[in-house]
Amino acid sequence: MRGVAPTPLPSRPAAAGLVYGAAFLQGLAVVSFPGLSAVLTGDLGISDAAYGALFLPQIALAVLGALAGGLLARRFGLKRLLVGAMLANVASQLCLAGSALAGPAAVLPVLMLGGAALGLAFGLLGAPLNTYPRLLFPARADAALVTAHTLFGAGFAVGPFVAGLASGAGLWPAYPLTVVALALCTVFSAGLIRLPVEAPPDPETDAPASAPPLRNPAFWTLVAIVILYAVAEGTFSNWAVVFLSQEKQVDSAIAPWGLSAFWAALVTGRLVVATLLVRFRATPIWLALPVLMMVAFNVVPATQGTAAGIAAFAFAGLACSAFFPLTVAEATRRFPGAVPFVSAMMMAALMIGAGSGTFLVGLLREAIALGDLFRLSALYPAVVLVLALGLIWRAGRRRDGDARH
Repeated sequence: MRGVAPTPLPSRPAAAGLVYGAAFLQGLAVVSFPGLSAVLTGDLGISDAAYGALFLPQIALAVLGALAGGLLARRFGLKRLLVGAMLANVASQLCLAGSALAGPAAVLPVLMLGGAALGLAFGLLGAPLNTYPRLLFPARADAALVTAHTLFGAGFAVGPFVAGLASGAGLWPAYPLTVVALALCTVFSAGLIRLPVEAPPDPETDAPASAPPLRNPAFWTLVAIVILYAVAEGTFSNWAVVFLSQEKQVDSAIAPWGLSAFWAALVTGRLVVATLLVRFRATPIWLALPVLMMVAFNVVPATQGTAAGIAAFAFAGLACSAFFPLTVAEATRRFPGAVPFVSAMMMAALMIGAGSGTFLVGLLREAIALGDLFRLSALYPAVVLVLALGLIWRAGRRRDGDARH
C-alpha cells in the first residue's frame, strides 16, 4: 500500500521516542487542572461551579484545534502541529502556575486562559498522536496506537501523584513549571529528529473517498460514542479528587492518589489490551469495556474508607482503559483516506465530552450529591454500548448485502 513514506531505520527509535514522549507529556499537561483541583477549590478559593466552568474554554479550543489540525496537517505537516501543541502547553502551564500570584479577581480569568491554551494543545496534537504510530509501525498499527494512548494515560497516572506531593509540600506551582520545561525540551528535540511523512492517499489502492467522513452516519455515530464515553471518563477523572476529599473525607494530600490509581489502572489496561491485540480481535474487548464502566459507576459511591475509595477508582480506570484508542482505531479503519482529520475529530470529541461532563456535574453539584451523580452517570456507557452494537450490526448487514451482489 502506498501512503507511508519509509523511515530510515536509525531514526525510527528516536522518532518513536519523540512521539511517545509527547503523548506522555500531553497527559501530564491535561491532568494538571484536575490533579490540582483541591488546591484550586481550596487555596485559590474558586467554587465547584467555577471549577467546572474552567473546562468550557478547553472544549471550545480543543474543537478549534482539532478542526484546524485536521486541515493544517496537509498544509504544514504533522511535525509542525506537534510543535504547536507543545508551545500551547507551555502557555497553559505558565497560566496555571501564574494563578498563584494573581489577585482574587484575576485568578479565574487566568485559569480560564490556561484552560483554553490546554484545549488548543490537546486539539492540535490529535492528528500527530493518532497518525504517527501507524506510520512508524504499520505492521502493528492498532497496537502502536494503543501504546501511544498508554503513554498518554501514563502521564495522567503520574501527574496527580506528583501534584499531590507538590501541593502537600506547599510547592504546587512546581508541577506546571516542570511541564513547561519538558515541553520546551520536546520542541527542541523535534528540530533535531526526523519524523515519517504521510503521502497523499492513492485513489487506486486506498479506500475510496466517495463517502467523506462528514457525510457518513458511521462517522457521527463514532463521534457520539466518543463524546458519551468522555463524559463518563471525565466524571471519574475530573471529580475523583473532589469526591474523595469532600464526600469521603480523605486527606487532601492523599485524595489525588485516587486519580493516580484511576490513570494507573487505565494505563495497565491499555498495556494488556495492546498485548492481546497481537493475537485477538479488538471488537469483543471494545464492547466489554462499557459494561465494566456501568459497574464502576455503581461501585465508586458505595465504597467506605480511603483504601476502598482509591481501589474503586482503580477499577474505573481499568473499565475505561483501551476504549478510546480502540474507537479511534475503528474510525481510522473506516476512513483510511482521512486519518489526520478523523483522528483530530476523535480527540475533539473526547475533550467535548470530558469538559461538558465536568461542567454538568459542577452545575448539578449543589442539588444532587456527587455519589448519586456517579450512579446516574452509568447511563452514558449504556448508551455507548447500544450505539457500538448498532454500528457493528449495520456494518455486518452491509457486508452481507455486498456478498449477495
